[in-house]
Amino acid sequence: MLTKAPRGTKDITPKDVYKWNYIENKFKEMCALFGYEEMRTPVFEHTELFKRSVGDTTDIVQKEMYSFQDKGKRDITLKPEGTAGAVRAFIENKLYADTQPTKLFYITPCFRYERPQAGRQRQFHQFGIEALGSDSPSIDAEVIALAVQFFNEVGLKELAVSINSVGCPTCRAEYNAKLKEYLDSKVEVLCETCLERKDKNPMRVIDCKNPNCQENLKDVPLMADFLCDDCKNHFEKLQQYLKEMDINFVVDKTIVRGLDYYKKTAFEIISTDIGSQSTVCGGGRYDGLVEQLGGPKGVSGIGFALGAERLLLTLENNNIEIENPKATDIFIVTIGEEANTKSFKLLNDLRTNHISADKDHLDRSVKAQFKYSDKINAKFTVVIGDDELANDSATLKNMKTSEQTTVKLSELVGELKNRL
Repeated sequence: MLTKAPRGTKDITPKDVYKWNYIENKFKEMCALFGYEEMRTPVFEHTELFKRSVGDTTDIVQKEMYSFQDKGKRDITLKPEGTAGAVRAFIENKLYADTQPTKLFYITPCFRYERPQAGRQRQFHQFGIEALGSDSPSIDAEVIALAVQFFNEVGLKELAVSINSVGCPTCRAEYNAKLKEYLDSKVEVLCETCLERKDKNPMRVIDCKNPNCQENLKDVPLMADFLCDDCKNHFEKLQQYLKEMDINFVVDKTIVRGLDYYKKTAFEIISTDIGSQSTVCGGGRYDGLVEQLGGPKGVSGIGFALGAERLLLTLENNNIEIENPKATDIFIVTIGEEANTKSFKLLNDLRTNHISADKDHLDRSVKAQFKYSDKINAKFTVVIGDDELANDSATLKNMKTSEQTTVKLSELVGELKNRL
């Protein structure tokens, strides 16, 4: 047990970590282009935060959260998603008092107790953005555009963007009455989960994956057909902005969000690059969340989240390779004890000049040192022996072309800086 990671967790070793660095850096780069700043929040929060934000009736809260009491008898939960902590921090740090909108992004580990499978772990990593303080459909379009451009930049070109509107309290009241009336007439064909959701969270029934429910609820009334004028205008404007940016999309009326603070825009992005479909991103507008968590009234928000593990799996499934950067510029091969000692000054000079360098620490033979240099993909190998020291020189070998030149030791750092 001591040498095995807990079920649902996974080590990220050096042979893979460069892929993580790549997508993290690409995401940060994209957020900077769009004016989003990084937010870092604690890995655990008060349990009540997630009950209020994610919702008591969701599977996340009911079945999947890692919750416990700390030594002070406080109810604590490892965060299952990133939005709640970001919004809590927005309120606590009074970011709403600054010039709006507030545009945030985060890269964070999250935790859910669910069955581990490909691309889904109990500890996983979430990328997300939150734009707070604007209720304009233009910010909705920007959020979707950021996600699309990010996926394009990492190599996913064939994307299906699906959008919907889940209305607002004004139009949802009429819709909920119609939906409950419809569901009451279907109680005999609903699964147990849908029977429970029917009264607590009726819109979630539309999202049921049970084939029997899907077959028997084909004519279920949909929110998009009951929108008030304000919600219609918002949704039409969003579509206009997306068309202006040449972002292809479809309106999918079955995309839902079950909680009351979700309003208007909801969207999903699916990768279809090699025929197999994979949902890589989901997002939407949550205009009531800030107030519900104790913040000021009238502060709207929208965001999206995507899973890093699922993204990397999607890239792999689409044969999109991430190049492993060569970390070592120079490897120093030494012949003899005096050369080994003198190599430390050269090693230090190289590193001080921000040239990545390494040497042997296992007393390998000369042949084994060259072999190791090749294994770590060193760009150049510097050879120092008794003859070289006597002549104040070193042999410089280009590992790609095998070209060898003799360089004075005193000029070696400058020569390498020019070549690199």
